[in-house]
Amino acid sequence: MGLEFDYIIIGSGPAGTIMAKMLSDNKKNSVLLLEAGGNHDQNDAIKNSEHAFELEEKYYPQFFWQGLGIPQPGVDGHSFEWTTGRLLGGGSSINGEQYVRPTAAVLNEWESLLGPRWSYDKALEFFKKIENYNGATTNPTARGDQGPIDIRLVEDSPVAEQLVEAIEKATLIPKILDYNDPNTPMGPFISWQLYQHPKGERESASTAFLSDIMNEKGKGVNGRKLVVYWNTTALRILFDDQCAEGVEFLRAGEYVKAKARKKVIVSAGINSAQLLMLSGIGPASLLKSVGIPVIYDNENVGKKLTNHTLNFAVFSKNHPPIQVKHGETDPNALYAGGAFLPDPIPGADQCRRGVQLVGFDSEESLSIAIIYLHPKSTGSIVIQSKDPLQIPLADEGFLANPDDLEAIKNIYKTYIKPIAEKLMAMDPTYELVSPTLDIINDDHELEHFIKEDFGHNHHHQGSLRMGPLEAGGVVDSRGYVYGVKNLIVADDSIVPYVVDGNTSAPAYFIGYTIANYLLSR
Repeated sequence: MGLEFDYIIIGSGPAGTIMAKMLSDNKKNSVLLLEAGGNHDQNDAIKNSEHAFELEEKYYPQFFWQGLGIPQPGVDGHSFEWTTGRLLGGGSSINGEQYVRPTAAVLNEWESLLGPRWSYDKALEFFKKIENYNGATTNPTARGDQGPIDIRLVEDSPVAEQLVEAIEKATLIPKILDYNDPNTPMGPFISWQLYQHPKGERESASTAFLSDIMNEKGKGVNGRKLVVYWNTTALRILFDDQCAEGVEFLRAGEYVKAKARKKVIVSAGINSAQLLMLSGIGPASLLKSVGIPVIYDNENVGKKLTNHTLNFAVFSKNHPPIQVKHGETDPNALYAGGAFLPDPIPGADQCRRGVQLVGFDSEESLSIAIIYLHPKSTGSIVIQSKDPLQIPLADEGFLANPDDLEAIKNIYKTYIKPIAEKLMAMDPTYELVSPTLDIINDDHELEHFIKEDFGHNHHHQGSLRMGPLEAGGVVDSRGYVYGVKNLIVADDSIVPYVVDGNTSAPAYFIGYTIANYLLSR
């Protein structure tokens, strides 16, 4: 192999970029970071937050992996895109920009399974370190203002205020200011915290962690031994016996091999499970059936894939947009309020997040995105052949467990119906049109509506679970892949218990924690 580095990192999303920076901060370490897509940090579509909701619709071929999951029996056979960002910054460059830390309730579970490096106290210390928070808070000691990631608390709006007042009255849960304050993780709130610079431009993993440490050709600056290859697709991990020794990748139409003297780190997100299987780690029967030599037989690879559910409630406004004074509008606010609420299933912990509501305002309607945060359904990722450029069979298993459908029905009955009643009492021109109250009151019709209305998040987790091998694990508490040496996975695919919010913040935490461990050795 002509190319040699201490570390090779596959994937430039939140985990991959923070690891590339941390490992190359030690000028003795040489690091190669591989990204399949291009560098679009200065492209207006990516940079301008006002385009956030149209990226997948208008720019799918340019910035996204091309893929479709298998039909989902639980939602009447509908198929959903199997995709994420294919560009520098990964999913952080194309997502909805919401910054949501996982709460202590989730990380306490992680710690009980994996040990103290995954504790909430460690996570809080980390988030304070990386964020440059621009906004108000009820707890300044829990927020950071010197970190590399700009976080902006957006300005409120009259519609957001109305929606949040209705949620507060309907649920009797007090309004909160800062949902990332560990003392107030739950309740309705007017303003979201977004990955944005102070003027509203997108902050991605690339702009936060790469832009200052490399030049326009992807080479590290100021003595940093960093090389970033974009437009470069990792094909497989190379082994010497059971030891990962490098990566084969496709660059400028040529097959290239690079050696890793210390570690190969996979941070490829939804593609990580596929990459392990292509490299000989996974269910032996599957690998043999497609002609891939087995390096390590692990039935857990690609299993336990989980995604939060997504549904909607839509209100017609039937009146002109609320007039606001000049300067009060925030074009990069993106959302009109929201809430984190308890799971409405009887007997659920009422002090723990179970539901995320997100308001969207337009001239014609007010919509609420409904995200169920504790799905029990899981799916799987299975490769179809040994061709690294063929997409896998991604089965997200939506509503495979009937408890999830019951939970979503309860969300409409327990939350959406009373919110609609409070909104109409405040302003009779608001009318719930999808689903109508008649549908919510009819169990059969509501089930049909939920399945037909079902949407898709980019919140994929768990397909390479971190945990004991006998408990479905693929990697241990340090990110090392079982059965081989010098191979690490660091991204949301190793999440052991589903997070209770958006998934980019946990990915940063995962990358930091594993890099910090490597640097301490």
